[in-house]
Amino acid sequence: MPSTPSPQACATDEARLRTLHEYRVLDTEPEAGFDAIVREASLACAAPVALVTLVDRERQWFKARHGLDQTETVLDQSVCAHALGGRDLLVIPDLSQDPRTAANPLVTGGSHLRFYAGAPLVAPNGHVLGTLCVVDDVPRPAGLSPEQAERLRALADDVMRHLETRRRAAPAGDAARR
Repeated sequence: MPSTPSPQACATDEARLRTLHEYRVLDTEPEAGFDAIVREASLACAAPVALVTLVDRERQWFKARHGLDQTETVLDQSVCAHALGGRDLLVIPDLSQDPRTAANPLVTGGSHLRFYAGAPLVAPNGHVLGTLCVVDDVPRPAGLSPEQAERLRALADDVMRHLETRRRAAPAGDAARR
Protein backbone atom coordinates (compact mmCIF):
# COMPACT_ATOMS: atom_id res chain seq x y z
CA MET A 1 0.00 0.00 0.00
CA PRO A 2 1.54 3.36 -1.01
CA SER A 3 2.07 5.85 1.78
CA THR A 4 0.26 9.17 1.81
CA PRO A 5 2.55 12.17 1.44
CA SER A 6 2.97 14.29 4.56
CA PRO A 7 0.99 17.53 4.84
CA GLN A 8 4.27 19.46 4.62
CA ALA A 9 5.27 17.64 1.42
CA CYS A 10 1.87 18.31 -0.13
CA ALA A 11 1.89 21.96 0.95
CA THR A 12 5.33 22.62 -0.52
CA ASP A 13 4.79 20.71 -3.77
CA GLU A 14 6.00 23.12 -6.46
CA ALA A 15 3.39 22.15 -9.06
CA ARG A 16 0.58 22.62 -6.52
CA LEU A 17 1.98 26.00 -5.47
CA ARG A 18 2.27 27.14 -9.09
CA THR A 19 -1.38 26.26 -9.59
CA LEU A 20 -2.39 28.11 -6.42
CA HIS A 21 -0.48 31.23 -7.49
CA GLU A 22 -2.03 31.17 -10.96
CA TYR A 23 -5.31 32.10 -9.30
CA ARG A 24 -3.78 35.37 -7.96
CA VAL A 25 -6.15 35.23 -4.98
CA LEU A 26 -3.83 35.22 -1.97
CA ASP A 27 -4.11 38.36 0.17
CA THR A 28 -7.00 39.78 -1.84
CA GLU A 29 -9.93 41.62 -0.31
CA PRO A 30 -13.07 39.80 0.85
CA GLU A 31 -15.58 38.97 -1.90
CA ALA A 32 -19.32 38.55 -1.43
CA GLY A 33 -19.53 35.23 -3.27
CA PHE A 34 -16.98 33.53 -1.04
CA ASP A 35 -18.45 35.13 2.09
CA ALA A 36 -21.89 33.77 1.19
CA ILE A 37 -20.47 30.28 0.76
CA VAL A 38 -18.89 30.18 4.23
CA ARG A 39 -22.10 31.44 5.81
CA GLU A 40 -24.01 28.69 3.99
CA ALA A 41 -21.47 26.05 5.05
CA SER A 42 -21.75 27.16 8.66
CA LEU A 43 -25.54 26.92 8.55
CA ALA A 44 -25.66 23.65 6.60
CA CYS A 45 -23.24 21.93 8.98
CA ALA A 46 -24.43 23.68 12.17
CA ALA A 47 -20.84 24.77 12.81
CA PRO A 48 -19.77 28.04 14.43
CA VAL A 49 -16.77 28.41 12.10
CA ALA A 50 -16.49 28.00 8.33
CA LEU A 51 -13.51 28.95 6.18
CA VAL A 52 -12.26 29.00 2.62
CA THR A 53 -8.61 28.15 3.23
CA LEU A 54 -5.82 28.32 0.70
CA VAL A 55 -2.64 26.55 1.74
CA ASP A 56 0.53 28.35 0.69
CA ARG A 57 4.14 27.28 1.29
CA GLU A 58 4.38 28.50 4.92
CA ARG A 59 0.82 29.44 5.88
CA GLN A 60 -2.83 28.87 5.31
CA TRP A 61 -4.73 31.99 4.38
CA PHE A 62 -8.49 32.43 4.71
CA LYS A 63 -10.12 33.89 1.60
CA ALA A 64 -13.42 33.88 3.46
CA ARG A 65 -14.23 33.26 7.09
CA HIS A 66 -17.27 33.05 9.28
CA GLY A 67 -16.97 32.88 13.07
CA LEU A 68 -13.20 33.48 13.19
CA ASP A 69 -11.21 36.72 13.39
CA GLN A 70 -7.85 35.36 12.23
CA THR A 71 -6.97 35.82 8.57
CA GLU A 72 -4.28 33.13 8.45
CA THR A 73 -2.25 30.64 10.46
CA VAL A 74 1.23 29.27 10.08
CA LEU A 75 1.41 26.02 8.16
CA ASP A 76 2.35 24.07 11.30
CA GLN A 77 -1.09 24.92 12.75
CA SER A 78 -3.00 24.02 9.59
CA VAL A 79 -5.48 21.18 9.89
CA CYS A 80 -6.44 21.81 6.25
CA ALA A 81 -2.94 20.83 5.10
CA HIS A 82 -3.87 17.26 6.06
CA ALA A 83 -6.54 17.35 3.34
CA LEU A 84 -4.14 18.28 0.53
CA GLY A 85 -3.35 14.66 -0.31
CA GLY A 86 -6.99 13.59 -0.68
CA ARG A 87 -9.86 14.18 -3.06
CA ASP A 88 -12.79 13.75 -0.65
CA LEU A 89 -13.87 15.10 2.70
CA LEU A 90 -11.47 14.92 5.60
CA VAL A 91 -13.47 14.55 8.79
CA ILE A 92 -11.78 14.51 12.20
CA PRO A 93 -14.46 13.94 14.86
CA ASP A 94 -12.19 14.93 17.76
CA LEU A 95 -9.02 16.84 16.96
CA SER A 96 -7.70 16.25 20.49
CA GLN A 97 -7.81 12.47 19.94
CA ASP A 98 -6.32 12.33 16.44
CA PRO A 99 -2.52 11.84 16.36
CA ARG A 100 -2.23 14.25 13.40
CA THR A 101 -3.76 17.15 15.33
CA ALA A 102 -3.67 16.40 19.07
CA ALA A 103 -0.62 18.63 19.67
CA ASN A 104 -1.79 21.46 17.41
CA PRO A 105 -1.85 24.77 19.36
CA LEU A 106 -5.33 25.48 17.98
CA VAL A 107 -6.46 22.30 19.74
CA THR A 108 -4.40 22.57 22.92
CA GLY A 109 -4.51 26.36 23.28
CA GLY A 110 -7.21 28.94 23.84
CA SER A 111 -9.19 28.08 20.69
CA HIS A 112 -9.86 24.51 21.91
CA LEU A 113 -10.88 23.33 18.45
CA ARG A 114 -12.34 19.84 18.54
CA PHE A 115 -14.12 19.03 15.27
CA TYR A 116 -13.01 19.52 11.67
CA ALA A 117 -14.53 18.68 8.31
CA GLY A 118 -12.91 19.94 5.14
CA ALA A 119 -13.83 19.46 1.49
CA PRO A 120 -10.81 19.84 -0.79
CA LEU A 121 -10.71 22.64 -3.34
CA VAL A 122 -9.52 20.71 -6.39
CA ALA A 123 -8.30 22.69 -9.40
CA PRO A 124 -9.08 21.37 -12.90
CA ASN A 125 -5.51 20.02 -13.13
CA GLY A 126 -6.08 17.91 -9.99
CA HIS A 127 -4.06 19.96 -7.49
CA VAL A 128 -5.72 20.66 -4.15
CA LEU A 129 -5.46 24.37 -3.30
CA GLY A 130 -6.98 24.21 0.17
CA THR A 131 -10.40 23.44 1.63
CA LEU A 132 -13.83 24.67 2.41
CA CYS A 133 -13.98 23.62 6.04
CA VAL A 134 -16.20 23.78 9.07
CA VAL A 135 -14.85 23.72 12.61
CA ASP A 136 -16.46 23.34 16.02
CA ASP A 137 -15.23 23.61 19.60
CA VAL A 138 -17.02 20.40 20.61
CA PRO A 139 -16.23 16.90 19.33
CA ARG A 140 -18.68 15.31 16.92
CA PRO A 141 -18.28 11.53 17.20
CA ALA A 142 -20.75 11.04 14.34
CA GLY A 143 -19.01 13.61 12.13
CA LEU A 144 -21.37 15.11 9.57
CA SER A 145 -24.68 13.69 8.43
CA PRO A 146 -24.69 12.42 4.82
CA GLU A 147 -26.70 15.51 3.84
CA GLN A 148 -24.22 17.87 5.52
CA ALA A 149 -21.28 16.10 3.89
CA GLU A 150 -22.89 16.35 0.46
CA ARG A 151 -23.69 20.03 0.99
CA LEU A 152 -20.10 20.77 2.04
CA ARG A 153 -18.81 19.02 -1.11
CA ALA A 154 -21.23 20.99 -3.30
CA LEU A 155 -20.23 24.27 -1.67
CA ALA A 156 -16.53 23.42 -2.23
CA ASP A 157 -17.39 23.00 -5.92
CA ASP A 158 -18.99 26.46 -5.78
CA VAL A 159 -15.77 27.87 -4.32
CA MET A 160 -13.82 26.41 -7.23
CA ARG A 161 -16.30 27.88 -9.74
CA HIS A 162 -15.81 31.30 -8.11
CA LEU A 163 -12.02 30.87 -8.19
CA GLU A 164 -12.11 29.85 -11.86
CA THR A 165 -14.34 32.80 -12.77
CA ARG A 166 -12.06 35.14 -10.85
CA ARG A 167 -8.93 33.67 -12.49
CA ARG A 168 -10.35 34.07 -16.00
CA ALA A 169 -11.43 37.66 -15.29
CA ALA A 170 -8.14 38.80 -13.70
CA PRO A 171 -5.76 40.84 -15.85
CA ALA A 172 -2.63 38.89 -16.78
CA GLY A 173 -0.40 41.43 -15.03
CA ASP A 174 -2.28 41.29 -11.71
CA ALA A 175 0.30 41.99 -9.01
CA ALA A 176 -1.29 40.08 -6.12
CA ARG A 177 1.35 38.84 -3.67
CA ARG A 178 2.72 35.43 -4.47
